[in-house]
Amino acid sequence: MKLIIKPVIKSNICVRVHPIGCRENVKRQIDHVKKEGHFEGPKKALIVGGSSGYGLASRIALAFGAGTETVNVSFEIPPKGSSKTGTAGWWNNVYFQQFAKEAGLSCKDFVGDAFSKEMKDQVLTYLKEKVGKIDLLVYSLASNRRTDPKDGVTYSSVLKSIGEEVRGYTIDINNLSLKEEVMETATEDEIQSTIKVMGGEDWQWWVELLDEAGLLADGFKTIAYTYLGSEATYAIYSDGTIGQAKKHLEMSAEKMTKELKEKYDGEALISSSKAIVTKASIYIPIFPVYGAVLYKVMKEMGTHEGEIEQKYRLFKDMIYGDKRITDVKGRIRPDNLEMEEDVQEEVARLMATVNNDNIQEKTDIKGFVEDFLRINGFCFDTVDYEADVDLEELAKLPLE
Repeated sequence: MKLIIKPVIKSNICVRVHPIGCRENVKRQIDHVKKEGHFEGPKKALIVGGSSGYGLASRIALAFGAGTETVNVSFEIPPKGSSKTGTAGWWNNVYFQQFAKEAGLSCKDFVGDAFSKEMKDQVLTYLKEKVGKIDLLVYSLASNRRTDPKDGVTYSSVLKSIGEEVRGYTIDINNLSLKEEVMETATEDEIQSTIKVMGGEDWQWWVELLDEAGLLADGFKTIAYTYLGSEATYAIYSDGTIGQAKKHLEMSAEKMTKELKEKYDGEALISSSKAIVTKASIYIPIFPVYGAVLYKVMKEMGTHEGEIEQKYRLFKDMIYGDKRITDVKGRIRPDNLEMEEDVQEEVARLMATVNNDNIQEKTDIKGFVEDFLRINGFCFDTVDYEADVDLEELAKLPLE
């Protein structure tokens, strides 16, 4: 049975994805990297969370920019039957493999719970038998739940404020309008649970296991992603539960760097990414309004970047090049263009005046929502969305 696949959005979650559109999303990112050209980078990289967003862009930038052999771990849902489309990440993995193998690049995907000891053991075994020592670990995992194998407890993360509730507007994707939203105050248990899920504990465990297995090469680097933002987002991000988890991530990096420097002349890095639409960021209350305004300002100034532009620049210039931009805490700052003073002043001015009557004028809500649809395989002008899709036939495409 074939069907025409249209986006279905519930509570700002797209519950359907378009496989052919996902292929186009991967292809366009690869095309960008090919156009920008080769750079000297790592030979072998493990990416935890490399199926979408900044993780996928990292994998593409490394593979097609530096010729890196990549191993990815991500939790995805495959298509089922003639109507269950699966997740975008599933198709991104399938088509990344397809393009990579056509280009003669080595790659491997593990689909499952990256937090689990069982998955870590599978990956380590594969690396020992097939890959050898790795030069880079990219940790780009976004999840709302983690079962800690060491204590057997399942922890849930929350998107909440600390101290007092925060009121503001977010974007209703279906109606292209603003709607009021309240970010509730977190309890101490919720803060600690969010740290357990989104902090640096699992990242550090991956590095420790790789070290113990003798799988880290000299000069080994590992990098995790954070978002710092401006004053406009502090209450919902840096000063909220997510911010507490990211502080733990930074402490983990500091600890690991001391050990990696001594053993491998290596380093553990934190990189602050630019605000874009991702599977994770669209759920953050109030954040989409800031993002839509930022899109408008940076596009008008000619400095807007999507995920692939930023990650290519990060790895080529800042991680493996000589143009590293850091702040006083040593974080790498490829978000430097977002944080330019003139950009932030204009964003603040527009955010103070935006409402439902002028949202089309004051923001790039159209571009922001189009990016949201593209990460789910929709809104590409080269894809025929009126054509029937045979999911059962596409499900036969290999994922190895």
